[in-house]
Amino acid sequence: MKASASRRLLMAGAVWAFISAAARSRHPDRILQAPLPGLTSAATIVPLAIVSLVVSEFPMHVLAVEAAAAAALVSRGALRRRRGLLGLGLAAAAWMGLFGARRDALRARRVLTESLSAALGKDYLVHLEHDGPADNKVSFRQIWFPRLTERKRYLQNEDLSYGDCGIRNNLDIWRRKDLPLDGRAPVLIQIHGGAWVKGSKRGQGYPLMAHMAEKGWVCVAINYSLAPAARWPAHIIDVKHAIAWVKSEITSYGGDPDFIVVTGGSAGGHLSALAALSANDPVFQPGFEEADTSIQAAVPMYGVYDLLDRAGNSPAQQGPFLTQTVIGASLDDAHDVWDNGSPLSWIRSDAPPMFVLHGGIDTFTNPGQATAFVAALRRVSKNPVAHAELPGAQHLFDVLPSVRTAATVAAIDEFVSSVRAGVKTGGSS
Repeated sequence: MKASASRRLLMAGAVWAFISAAARSRHPDRILQAPLPGLTSAATIVPLAIVSLVVSEFPMHVLAVEAAAAAALVSRGALRRRRGLLGLGLAAAAWMGLFGARRDALRARRVLTESLSAALGKDYLVHLEHDGPADNKVSFRQIWFPRLTERKRYLQNEDLSYGDCGIRNNLDIWRRKDLPLDGRAPVLIQIHGGAWVKGSKRGQGYPLMAHMAEKGWVCVAINYSLAPAARWPAHIIDVKHAIAWVKSEITSYGGDPDFIVVTGGSAGGHLSALAALSANDPVFQPGFEEADTSIQAAVPMYGVYDLLDRAGNSPAQQGPFLTQTVIGASLDDAHDVWDNGSPLSWIRSDAPPMFVLHGGIDTFTNPGQATAFVAALRRVSKNPVAHAELPGAQHLFDVLPSVRTAATVAAIDEFVSSVRAGVKTGGSS
């Protein structure tokens, strides 16, 4: 029994140490490829990124489970053999890594506040006194027993049609039940991610939409056409259709068509940035060129901002994937399509205020793209451009109701509320 307990603790400690290391790495697959070089990146990157996401957002939950398991093995005599002692040492190293992940998560609020202060001014919260600053307090229950979804609480209208593409042109509206229909509440449009080939209005952006709906906003979560059934630029055309629908119909649901914010992560980050920068341009509005698709602010998260990869920091698979699956034509054969699909190509001086967020250990999209995009936008934009690279944050971090997500949601609230109050924007959109 003692030998078995020692062996199990050694194996568990090794696994826990690997998980802890993977959770804080931008390239978790490389950690596994070192001892097992025969494994390909394609076979390991997705599951390891999922492990990294969960562990980096809930490190204390993982530590509690591991500590309980280790204590059970120790009670069975695991430490009476050398293997058990070695296993406990590996477990201790893993736990130190989890504490490091916890520190990274707690740093998010400071990083976010500094980014907003740099873009809006150190006294930006003063302008929000009429609403009060965003509530960033996280209770014990929220930390240890987070609600994974509050969709049913706020979903008031489901599967409304904004176009002719069936389910892919449906949207949901989140709002408080007591929100007056004539209140002209500000509007948030959530654009899902999924590499332009998967995903839906279900499952993403829930912490942000729940928070903003509770604050009195109207939130609109949209579907859009997906590749390869629909080739680019069908995706952004659908997003523009959705914005036009919101402009013309949202007053019936209590929203204000004159204050719209677009947001989304991954492919949704790309689409929200592109929609904000290409407002009213006919290239993405075939057949509805006269529709107003302007918005007042954008919050793209961990997106792709340059399909052309001018900085050379995109994943090696991005070009072939875009060619074969999303666009259906190579860069050489369709340069203008690739160029027009890059938010970096649409940089302009009257760009709406933008808050660009990215995780520092994002496995799928390089945070360097966000840095380069923000630098280019800041050089010409007359409106605020905030940028936060969150230490220890993985791709899709905001889908989980973690401490870091709570800080991020509060910062987004402060940014868009500041824009609405006219802070450093001259009151313009």
